Amino acid sequence: MSAKHNTMLTYNFDEILNRENTASIKYDLRNKIFRKDDVIPMWVADMDFATPDFITSAIKNRADHPIYGYSFKTKPYYISIVDWLKYKHNWEIRKNWILFSPGVVPALNFSILTYTNKGDGIIVQPPVYFPFFNAINDNERKQLNNDLILKDGKYIIDFEDFEKKAKEAKLFFLSNPHNPVGRVWTKEELTKLGEICVRNNVIIISDEIHSDLILPWFTHTPTASLSDEIRDITVTCIAPSKTFNIAGLSTSSIIISNNTLRRKFEKIINTLHVSGGNLFGAVASEAGYNNGAEWVKQLMDYVNNNFMLVDEALKKTNSKIKLISPQATYLGWLDFNEIGIDDKEIRKILINDCKLGLSPGNTFGNGGEGFQRINVATPASVVAEAMKKLTAFFT
Repeated sequence: MSAKHNTMLTYNFDEILNRENTASIKYDLRNKIFRKDDVIPMWVADMDFATPDFITSAIKNRADHPIYGYSFKTKPYYISIVDWLKYKHNWEIRKNWILFSPGVVPALNFSILTYTNKGDGIIVQPPVYFPFFNAINDNERKQLNNDLILKDGKYIIDFEDFEKKAKEAKLFFLSNPHNPVGRVWTKEELTKLGEICVRNNVIIISDEIHSDLILPWFTHTPTASLSDEIRDITVTCIAPSKTFNIAGLSTSSIIISNNTLRRKFEKIINTLHVSGGNLFGAVASEAGYNNGAEWVKQLMDYVNNNFMLVDEALKKTNSKIKLISPQATYLGWLDFNEIGIDDKEIRKILINDCKLGLSPGNTFGNGGEGFQRINVATPASVVAEAMKKLTAFFT
């Protein structure tokens, strides 16, 4: 019986693991990023939880063979992705729609090289994952901002502005669910965006790397599942990296049903010689998708409890900091705007007084000013300590 269907297993997310001296960006680069070694690092989007045993066991089994030569993606590798998407998101895809990428961010750059020319417009929805901006600007394309609107504590889309921007765009970088604001876009919202893109011949690059990390009571809708017309213009980017905490294995899947769009994308990745990938990444991906459903369920229950710890600590101390109600990911979006001080001063206090390393909201573009992103994928005791430090200085 696989863990996908086994509800008898219980996973331990309370264990504190020492990640120092493992070449961890999150821990071993604290001095470089924050000028201090003693901050609690809650910025980089990986988890402090052990990668599940069904993945580590699969890697160890493969590592027992002493030759790590050139390899290819086997049929079971692809089938595990097909089955996972059907089981987890009720999305039926075909094996031949799946292409490999060493990561979702590289895939954003590959999509720019594939479908656009210098100067072409690409829509983004700030505040959003900042590598979206880097991909556009580094490749000399035009960034078209469709800023999200914060209304009554919830982010919504400015569809009128989106339609205007779509008339001069070639691509739309969609974060679904959204990083950093934590929105799970509804079927209705996604359909409206998709139909605008269909009318204006805009290709959707749907970053769905966080799609497995949905909090209780919410449901992820794959963009390409909405209609045949929207599927035909959508490039979907997924990965087991966030889901199972294996970002270091550089393995992602790009799903493209449109034959013409897929062949063009495949030509780019073959030209750049990045289609081979990581031997152990493939092993880990297959093991995760075949066995990981129960682990993910327990993970997100735990993450949800951590968000509740954050929210309760802020409310209990009457803090002026507000947690934007999260719907997905393990990344919380903290609103510091009522504090009345600028981003530079907030960061200074967080680092020097609270000893916390968060992600400054202004790095996520328009609308990020006065916010901080916090990663709660860490043991609850660490979250509690962090909130104690935070509320001691911001009440």
